[in-house]
Amino acid sequence: MSVPDGGSTPADNPPPSGDGVSWPESSPSPAGAVPVLSRSAHDRSHLARSLPDPTGGRPVRVLTVDERRTVPVEEDGGRPRLLWEERTGLPEGAIYLGEADGVPYAAVRGDRRLTVGGRPADTWAGLRDLGADLDDLDAGLLAEAVAMVEWHERHRFSPLSGARTTIERAGWVQRDPETGAELFPRTDPAVIMLVHDGGDRCVLGRQAVWPPGRFSILAGFVEPGESAEGAVAREVAEEVGLRVTDIRYAGSQPWPFPQSLMLGYTARAEGDLTLRLDPTEIEEARWFTRDELRSGTGPQALPPAVSIARHIIDRWVTQDL
Repeated sequence: MSVPDGGSTPADNPPPSGDGVSWPESSPSPAGAVPVLSRSAHDRSHLARSLPDPTGGRPVRVLTVDERRTVPVEEDGGRPRLLWEERTGLPEGAIYLGEADGVPYAAVRGDRRLTVGGRPADTWAGLRDLGADLDDLDAGLLAEAVAMVEWHERHRFSPLSGARTTIERAGWVQRDPETGAELFPRTDPAVIMLVHDGGDRCVLGRQAVWPPGRFSILAGFVEPGESAEGAVAREVAEEVGLRVTDIRYAGSQPWPFPQSLMLGYTARAEGDLTLRLDPTEIEEARWFTRDELRSGTGPQALPPAVSIARHIIDRWVTQDL
């Protein structure tokens, strides 16, 4: 698995980074054809970003994202909701996220507070913890906010001249003051694939840094000059020594930890089905049956519901893929 510059971690279900964010509980993904972090119910209003005030003078709802990428949350009848602060205008340094039902939304970097806009924050939590439980509007806005804050934090200086960049277009462009070049948000494509035998078995593996007993499907980053399907075949061969065919697209999901887009696939193994592991990438891998995954007699833990890995596994188990 090749890791792009900029500090990206292993492509899916990365371990906690030591910042206190724990793994969410392993639970089935919500029913539906769309991975949970791919949901969205707002208009990104890209044309408004070029305006002096993309909000058009309207009050704006602002989300604070702290240094650990957690946000304020309130409980609403047992379901979490993001705690937005009502502002009369777009704060300086804010990132414009778009609008929904005529209401503009934005994100700012800031510190944790007990209250936000005069309302108490029940907790501060991250996208991994909340993503599967938020409604479509909050889920889409939070994924966008975290991805944009990550970009700003990791790309403060121009790769062309080394000069500190200036921010334009409501947070969506960084300009190199020496060369005049415009720098845009970065996304690293990664593939994540469920390899099956054409019948009722699939391959699940685990990395040594993962919690004990947790297995997932295989994943890796797309290399320069490579197609996504080519990356699927290469990564499977590198990680478990299998040759695959019948590579089929299964959906995509943003994974802003810090800047990935997960491209989901299924692939059928052919020829010798013996697993030959690359110990630098995979600590353990096994063939599991649908019955084992369905009954819970297989892995001790599967990926959490917030990941596209769990979405693909659950759909394969129910034969929706």
